[in-house]
Amino acid sequence: MRTKPLAVRAEDLLPVEYFHVVFTLPAEIAQIAYWNKKAVYDLLFRAWAETVLTIAADPKQLGAKVGITAVLHSWGSALTHHPHIHMIVPSGGLSPDGGRWIACRRGFFLPVQVLSRLFRRMFLEGLLALHHAGHLIFFGDRSGLADASTFTAWLAPFRKSEWVVYAKPPFGGPEAVLAYLSRYTHRVAISNTRVVSADADTVAFRWKDHRIKTGDCQKVMRLTTDEFIRRFLIHVLPDGFHRIRHYGLLASAARKVNIARVRNLLAEAAPAAAPEPAAEPTPLTRRAPCPCCGGPMRIIEIFLRGQKPQSRAPPREMAA
Repeated sequence: MRTKPLAVRAEDLLPVEYFHVVFTLPAEIAQIAYWNKKAVYDLLFRAWAETVLTIAADPKQLGAKVGITAVLHSWGSALTHHPHIHMIVPSGGLSPDGGRWIACRRGFFLPVQVLSRLFRRMFLEGLLALHHAGHLIFFGDRSGLADASTFTAWLAPFRKSEWVVYAKPPFGGPEAVLAYLSRYTHRVAISNTRVVSADADTVAFRWKDHRIKTGDCQKVMRLTTDEFIRRFLIHVLPDGFHRIRHYGLLASAARKVNIARVRNLLAEAAPAAAPEPAAEPTPLTRRAPCPCCGGPMRIIEIFLRGQKPQSRAPPREMAA
């Protein structure tokens, strides 16, 4: 898929906090997606985007139109089929009349349980619509799902189970968002750095065993070369499929107009700048303390992958 350079998308970043929300599918339904990639992956994007836009627009929640950048990943750490969407969302949106910027509460976007249940309903309704339109195919022990009544009955338990929506801690700022996008938007199922060894018979690579809750979850998996290639090819997308999409305020049709409007509103709402202090300003701090001493960890520079940090002295109190 061809996408615009990240340098262009950097112009779309706003001086606000950004949230990172991950939506996943139950494993049984992910199998249906594996057989029907284009149809079901398209549905994933539509259902997830509509869910976030609908909940955000609810006056009981945020009451605003938000912007979304969504990235599809189809793999788990062991190269298994695990379709999920990463959504990057600014912490606020435009009021219905477009005249105000409505900010989220600090550190909180939208309730994940509300997002999960609305997404579950929208996705299952969309999946039934695809089935009724004859756009789904089934194989093996699931061949019987081609029958409409059988498929409806098979889906029934999923209407009551909990679907996982994970809201990660907010990014540190627009620069951190750009760094994340530069790493993950064009990412493939496995990078060279994870490959431990490879020959004509076997490929070994590092993976994370998320079933291990404490201690080191890093393991090495060894697969036959044929099996490694098979797993890698699982994640080849249908021809012409766009795995990075933008919605709401960031939809292509009105993106530039919306971004300019939001920047103006944020500038008007910003308090007057205080005079520059004579002393060196206090560096930004990370939310997590230093794991060694428990003191605050201070950001002295942010740089992207491939860039070299500037040579500079540590903060005064550290150098003393």
